Amino acid sequence: MGNARPDLSGLARRRTVAAAAGRIDAVLASAFDDLSRARIQRLIADGHVRLNGAPARKSASVVEGDTLDLDIPPHPHEVPGDTLPSQLHVLYEDAALIAIDKPAGLAVHGAPGDSAPSVAAWMLRHLGDHAGDFDAEHPGVVHRLDKDTSGVLLLAKTPATQSALSASFEARTVQKTYLAVTDGVPNRKRAIIDAPIARHPGDRTRMAVVRNGRASRTGYEVLGDDRGQALLLIHPETGRTHQIRVHLAAIHCPVMFDHVYGTAGGGRQMLHAWRIHIPHPEGGSLEVTAALAPDFVAFIRSTLMEPLASEYMENLAPVREQGSKS
Repeated sequence: MGNARPDLSGLARRRTVAAAAGRIDAVLASAFDDLSRARIQRLIADGHVRLNGAPARKSASVVEGDTLDLDIPPHPHEVPGDTLPSQLHVLYEDAALIAIDKPAGLAVHGAPGDSAPSVAAWMLRHLGDHAGDFDAEHPGVVHRLDKDTSGVLLLAKTPATQSALSASFEARTVQKTYLAVTDGVPNRKRAIIDAPIARHPGDRTRMAVVRNGRASRTGYEVLGDDRGQALLLIHPETGRTHQIRVHLAAIHCPVMFDHVYGTAGGGRQMLHAWRIHIPHPEGGSLEVTAALAPDFVAFIRSTLMEPLASEYMENLAPVREQGSKS
């Protein structure tokens, strides 16, 4: 790992000695795990990297023992004063990450220029001056929940954690469990929906099951049903946009009140991210659970499925298993 030195000009100066030969961007990414490969390439292109004292080229190769210096400009993130949601419920927090219980109706982040409240704006305020350590457009955000989906959401407090969690999602070592009420009862009590997903060919704002789409798998179990509605426990194995909603619509059991893939009704879509289990970036594992949201509970209580959902209404403490860092 390289080392950093402060600089009065506002640049963060870092130096490392190459431990092995390789492409300059790969060597630097290995030395500084809080910097993405894309940011390192931009730093090289902008003249902020020196190889043995001389400006480095993007195509440069490094040999063992070469000295690499980086000048990293600050990356300011403005905290919008009028886009902060009310205080969010923190389920778990340590030095590396934070888990919140995202309410339905709150976006994780909006489109450019969107002034509506968002989790991303709240996280910027939570990070304070440390937000400038991140190169990402949305510091701390490593995965998303749809605006009208409630439940547990992870956020990274450091660039290294953001990189590690993103890698865990990419490697599919994160286990997620959702609950949904569907408009319709699946034919099979337990199954895996294995159907590729891509942008809808006729509507770019929607996703759809498409023959040449990306591989997508969603496991589910029917906990019970009442009057043409079902309560499902869901385990997505992949993380495509709108995956659960698209897959359930494909088996003719869309999420209740899903105005995009089902039929709009008297509330928000009945989908809740109940539990997430991750390899913790500092070693071991972490499991965090978010009890069913009040509006979800109210809907369940209007049916005969309340006894089936009672265990998912409980507030459970996070489980942090210690272990060595991989």
